Amino acid sequence: MRFKDHFSAQAPDYARYRPNYPGDLFAWLAAQAPARDAAWDCGTGSGQAALGLVPLFARVIATDPSASQIAHAAPHSRIDYRLAPAEASGIESGTLDLVTVAQALHWFDLERFFAEARRVLKPGGAIAAWTYTLLDIEPQIDALVSDYYYNVIGPYWPPERRMVEDGYRSLHFPFAAIEAPRFEMRIEWSLEELLGYLGTWSATREYIKAQGADPRAALAARLAPLWPDAQSRKPIRWPIHLRTGRA
Repeated sequence: MRFKDHFSAQAPDYARYRPNYPGDLFAWLAAQAPARDAAWDCGTGSGQAALGLVPLFARVIATDPSASQIAHAAPHSRIDYRLAPAEASGIESGTLDLVTVAQALHWFDLERFFAEARRVLKPGGAIAAWTYTLLDIEPQIDALVSDYYYNVIGPYWPPERRMVEDGYRSLHFPFAAIEAPRFEMRIEWSLEELLGYLGTWSATREYIKAQGADPRAALAARLAPLWPDAQSRKPIRWPIHLRTGRA
């Protein structure tokens, strides 16, 4: 299976504008692991989830098939960043307590990745994959962002995006299920930061390639009356959809 690279071109913006995951998510995940010796963050991108694991595990391995993403990942002395696909990590068998996949599972060859996760996990090791759907700010703003997502750039989303929209609910997850509490991400952003985040969406980049124009310009004009001080920050939240299991 060839790596579908939707993110290398905007790796710097991805590192800058993607929101961080909440600390209570990682605390809960660590509590599911049989020990806290080693964790693998697969499809790490710019390292947001890997950084969340660092305080809780002695060693964190973070892999991504994109050299550009790894180059822009947040450095840390206890994160071992490696260029590797999800399906062939190169990690020693039976050595990991936890495997995490943050907003990336839908890009993998699932059957091969799940086999790889089973191979590298210790007996009773845990695996967690999560995604997040559209953000919530204010009803009028949310309606415009939703219109942008579905109607403006909608035709440019790859088919794998449907798994995200479904919150991974219908995805076959061949592990002994662990029921998880609800988690969400929260941040305060300016209008510029929101538009920067929308620029990391693969469909935005595909629209620009196809149309030769940035669709965010029209959206910014529509948002301006609802966000008159573009530098003011508004609270934003994303619901996290989590699938967790045990090997």
